[in-house]
Amino acid sequence: MPRFRRVPAGAPEPVPATVLPAPGSPSEPFGDPAVDPDTDLGDDEWEEEDEERAERPPRPPASERPMFVMSSVLTIVALLALAFVVTMEVISPVRHARDQTVAYAQLRSDLANAVAPVTQTDDRGRLYPPGTPIAVLTIPQIGLQEVVLEGTTSGVLMSGPGHRRDTPFPGQAGICVLMGRQSAYGGPFKWIHQLVPGAVFSVTTGQGRQVFRVLDVRVAGDLEPPPLKAGGSRIILITAAGRDWVPEGVLRVDADLVGTVQPAGPRPLTLANLPTAEKALQGDPSVWVSIVLLCQALLLAAVGVTVARYRWGGWQAWLVGGPLLLALAIAISNQVACLLPNLM
Repeated sequence: MPRFRRVPAGAPEPVPATVLPAPGSPSEPFGDPAVDPDTDLGDDEWEEEDEERAERPPRPPASERPMFVMSSVLTIVALLALAFVVTMEVISPVRHARDQTVAYAQLRSDLANAVAPVTQTDDRGRLYPPGTPIAVLTIPQIGLQEVVLEGTTSGVLMSGPGHRRDTPFPGQAGICVLMGRQSAYGGPFKWIHQLVPGAVFSVTTGQGRQVFRVLDVRVAGDLEPPPLKAGGSRIILITAAGRDWVPEGVLRVDADLVGTVQPAGPRPLTLANLPTAEKALQGDPSVWVSIVLLCQALLLAAVGVTVARYRWGGWQAWLVGGPLLLALAIAISNQVACLLPNLM
């Protein structure tokens, strides 16, 4: 049976032993009462830690993580689409203008030193690399003055009109073909359809200034001009036909040389061995390697931004990773543009 102790009247009620801390126990205060003996953190340090926790965004629960990742993916896809539009509409004309300035300076120096290309090959018999400046095309009727580059791949035509490498240089015997874009990257040949028969324009090469007179402007199905006379020289300007950004065929401007035909050098590159990427309305599949590598870099950057967004917060992650993602998106857009038709 339980035993009870009788307390005399008026005596103070005893305090339970569990309320009194044992001497030397952790709960007994020693020294500065503002210091927690377990963590050894003062009140100020506790306040700083509480503030950090308050500022740190809460992590989404596990059930919302798939939606969280999906939102990041959609954001990056939208960034890619926006970067492609900005590249084609805003950055491409700027790049074209810059490349033309650089090419003009190089060609001007070559003309002054009498080393400008006048044949397919240099003095060692090697083909000039695509993108080499070879001439200046001037069409006053449409306000055009462009440096012509060697080659007609999509990448070369980003910098200006190109000379199809299997044809003679402007002013030499035969039919010279120059290609240019209609809309993207400055669209240098956008207005050549406005040329009328009898209009005169010039091409300056390492052999001097060559003058041409327009015969006609034609698209597929139109009558072709009279055959070129033996020993004569003709130039054909080619661009995309149809609406901007939607090629519907090829538009050609035929013009014959007015003046003396210039001598031509050897032409080891012919239409039979001309790469397909240098023909009209063709893309350049060689850029796929660059696209794959850039996409891998973009994937790694996207994973890094998603993880940072989960741990740090939205604006912190985009502030750090946004510029990198934008740079990669623009680089990919430039490479994808090389897959599109070279006359677009």
